[in-house]
Amino acid sequence: MPAAISFPAFDPVALDLGFFQIRWYALAYISGLLLGWWYLGRLIADKWWPNGPPLNRKQVEDLVFYIMLGVVLGGRLGYVLFYKPADYLEHPLRILEVWQGGMSFHGGLLGVTAVIILYAFRTRRSMYAIGDLIGCAVPIGLGLGRIANFVNGELYGRATGSDWGMIFPGSDGLPRHPSQLYEAALEGLVLFVVLRLLFTRTGLRFRPGALCGCFWIGYGLSRIVVEFFREPDNYLGFLWFGASMGQLLSIPMVLFGVWLLARAKAQPAQPHANPA
Repeated sequence: MPAAISFPAFDPVALDLGFFQIRWYALAYISGLLLGWWYLGRLIADKWWPNGPPLNRKQVEDLVFYIMLGVVLGGRLGYVLFYKPADYLEHPLRILEVWQGGMSFHGGLLGVTAVIILYAFRTRRSMYAIGDLIGCAVPIGLGLGRIANFVNGELYGRATGSDWGMIFPGSDGLPRHPSQLYEAALEGLVLFVVLRLLFTRTGLRFRPGALCGCFWIGYGLSRIVVEFFREPDNYLGFLWFGASMGQLLSIPMVLFGVWLLARAKAQPAQPHANPA
């Protein structure tokens, strides 16, 4: 058997008061939302927008609250529909048992997209410009979420003979890729840095939809690559052409991102007027 790294003995509970517990996964969600809120405030600074940012601070505060709802509701419903529809159809009340786990990023993304569209319609702002800001902030939560997956010892990778293979609790005892950390690096750190550079060093922020398109492309490609190292869900396995569900759901993301980027390139927008 190849050498393996022992999985650290993490306690999935970050804070235990006896009558109340906070798990690392919940803490990752909370931290991601708070840091994303803070970062959005930095992105709408006047120095980046000579003629005024797409949103003001009050609008950002409102939007973050709605996005939190979109992430939770979309993530849960996405998991139910994409991964275990028959199981939840048979036991519909289990849909409400979010404490038992089961969230889909792709579902959460659809929930956030719906929030952006509705909020843009209500406030008469550009949904593409709002999507650009949100897309730049999302990798923060993605990275923290994947680290929480690692702490929980879940969503681990395929068996490997590499020196950095790790034996996860609850697995078959074979050394496996710590694919959660691969995802944290690609979907979190790398994607955040790339979008940050595109925001600060290029004029893409003045072309609504361009940065959002780059996010969709970047995440989709990162997820497709990491899925080659990640163990597919045991109740789904490999699907069409040997692809995993994560890969199949990511292909439309990349195509949609390409469309957004092409549209933004074909129709460059003027800087925004100062929002009320």
